[in-house]
Amino acid sequence: MTSDGQGAGGPRRPVEDEVDVVAEDTKPTAKDGKEKKGSFWRELPVLVVVALVLALIIKSFVVQAFYIPSESMEDTLLVNDRVLVNKLVYHTRDIERGDIVVFSGVDSWASEVEVPEPTNPVAAFFRWVGTAFGVVPGEKDYIKRVIGVPGDTVKCCDPKGRVTVNGVALDETAYLYPDDQPSQKFFEIKVPKDRLWVMGDHRSVSLDSRSHQGDPGGGTIAREMVVGRAFVIVWPFSRASTLPIPDTFGQSALRAAGAVGGAAPLLLGFAAAFPLMAVRRRVLKASIRPR
Repeated sequence: MTSDGQGAGGPRRPVEDEVDVVAEDTKPTAKDGKEKKGSFWRELPVLVVVALVLALIIKSFVVQAFYIPSESMEDTLLVNDRVLVNKLVYHTRDIERGDIVVFSGVDSWASEVEVPEPTNPVAAFFRWVGTAFGVVPGEKDYIKRVIGVPGDTVKCCDPKGRVTVNGVALDETAYLYPDDQPSQKFFEIKVPKDRLWVMGDHRSVSLDSRSHQGDPGGGTIAREMVVGRAFVIVWPFSRASTLPIPDTFGQSALRAAGAVGGAAPLLLGFAAAFPLMAVRRRVLKASIRPR
């Protein structure tokens, strides 16, 4: 190339002209825009299907949103609240007193709120989607607080009108609905193995274990029917908060009573074993005594 910018093949196009040509060549056309829009609409159904599949997997195994349809857990949970329920927690620890649990009442308890059945497959599909995201209430899903676990004796009421668990009174002022009594019904039950005694925080309107004492299990629910533990309110945002176990369930006396109750079969086994061992030793001594 010579010093004046001309090569052996003749004069070159100015650099500015080359930039303009490149810019014109790469400028998007109306056809490109239509193709991109068309691509988006073609991919949208796939995205929806993938999102629903992921939602189903998460809903089935990890965490699920639930809609609160009734007043039975006021003021802890209000109508139209949405909570998240941990479905994995009870694979790592036992259900504890004070936990708020969601459980299925299908084929057992009648629903507290009547939810109309879908009239066609399309409505049923959207009902399923709404349930998965906690927009509509599930079919016969209940949410209550666990008061008694297997082996507990739950009773109401003591001389001061309190619910007791294994003889230890509960201070329920932190979660009981204002001006509600701990219970309008007197009851006493020993919670069977693999079952739970549950009650709503709004006792005067809650159709909980007390209302089903004539059912098999004496009002208790099967452990296997528990879906998971409600651990946080996510909607409305103004009420977003966690749902911890109230302090009254952490009383040392209550924990000690539960430990003794849970260990009772083992203690009884040891108590029966000592006399049997003593008899066995006497029989052995008699059999090896020289004649």
